[in-house]
Amino acid sequence: MEGGPRRTGDAPGGGAGSAVAERRRSGWRTRVHTTLDLIRANPTGRITLKVFIAIVGAIIVTVGIALIPLPGPGWLLVIAGLGVWAVEFHWARQLLAFTRRNVQAWTRWATSQSLPVRFVLGAVGLVFVSVVVWLSLKYSLGIDLVARALHYLATH
Repeated sequence: MEGGPRRTGDAPGGGAGSAVAERRRSGWRTRVHTTLDLIRANPTGRITLKVFIAIVGAIIVTVGIALIPLPGPGWLLVIAGLGVWAVEFHWARQLLAFTRRNVQAWTRWATSQSLPVRFVLGAVGLVFVSVVVWLSLKYSLGIDLVARALHYLATH
């Protein structure tokens, strides 16, 4: 095999580069776990870590919840905050696993549907997001895009 062409199945992910990247990821995770274990070994460190994780997770979740009605990554931030909490709290790990399972199940179901059904799902999602953006702008900033569009169409 040395000196010869590399076949697609020789290394995980199809090449030597992905194996190196996996080792780096694995090394990084190992360092993080080791550091967290060292902090948890000290009673003061354990309490400090729990408080720190609780506060950082709460800030991320709060910002995410505030952004849910606005265009932006609201739900993504809520899930990221859950991920932060999951470092220290078992209930957050369970909730994150539940969320992951349901999102994956929804994705599998949606991708197994016929093209017309996926088109309808996409259209309903687009209408939902549009209504959320319209209501958010209307009630938080006082900008009514529908009224402005109708006024524009009436004058032109």
